[in-house]
Amino acid sequence: MTTITWRKLAVLGTLFCGLNATMHAAQADLDKVRQAGVLKVAVYKGMQPFSDKDSGIDVEIANALAAKLGVRVSLLPFEAGENLNDDLRNMVWKGHYLGYGPADVMMHVPVDNRLMAENKNVSIFAPYYRERVQLVRDVRKIPGCDTVDCLIGKRVGVEKISIAAMVLLGEQDGKVRESVRIYDTAADAMAALKAGELDAVLANQSEIETAVRGDANFPLAELNFPRLPRQGWVVGMAVKQGNIELARALQAAANELNATGELAKIFAKYGVTPTKP
Repeated sequence: MTTITWRKLAVLGTLFCGLNATMHAAQADLDKVRQAGVLKVAVYKGMQPFSDKDSGIDVEIANALAAKLGVRVSLLPFEAGENLNDDLRNMVWKGHYLGYGPADVMMHVPVDNRLMAENKNVSIFAPYYRERVQLVRDVRKIPGCDTVDCLIGKRVGVEKISIAAMVLLGEQDGKVRESVRIYDTAADAMAALKAGELDAVLANQSEIETAVRGDANFPLAELNFPRLPRQGWVVGMAVKQGNIELARALQAAANELNATGELAKIFAKYGVTPTKP
């Protein structure tokens, strides 16, 4: 029979305590949310149709997730920083230096390997939408459009400081630059299109769909821009690294929302096609 010395018992006890502390820490984040009865959710300001003035797709998903956890939502709306690393630091793992945040979870985070590698303090998971840049045109002014050539001499709206503006202004050495009209938001550009002040708009698919609501006069078309990923980009959620049980609970809740069709209903309410990641 093997003899276990006091020294070995001490080592085993230390290891057990360490493991127990780790397990407790992993559970603590979820326990804290449930004990408080509140899930703090970070959402972007002015990001129609996902989050704007306490409403939108992300806000409704957040409320549905919280309901699955048996708690209520406390929104932490915030302005986008200079880059995503800043947003993740301020809203997920550290908090803003002015004392705002961090939240328990942040919505609308790109599920991207490079972003994950650059941000070891967060866990990105639960993809729920695939976004794309699309062209919407007034068919009465532009009957067909397969390449950017159809936009030459036309009036094309884009949102300032957006991916759409960047790619269109730089496409083929500025081939259609003279056609571009800059607006404060994609929603403003879409309003101008519907009012007859523009011939087309280049914007995110969700921004277009929520504005046109299937109007046959404004069909969507996917133009090929070499600087854009053909499959678009996927968005999900982020929690602080180490908040394992909270991430698992949110993932399970998201899976249930998808399986029951509740997620699709939320997207449909805003006229957006629930494109699977």
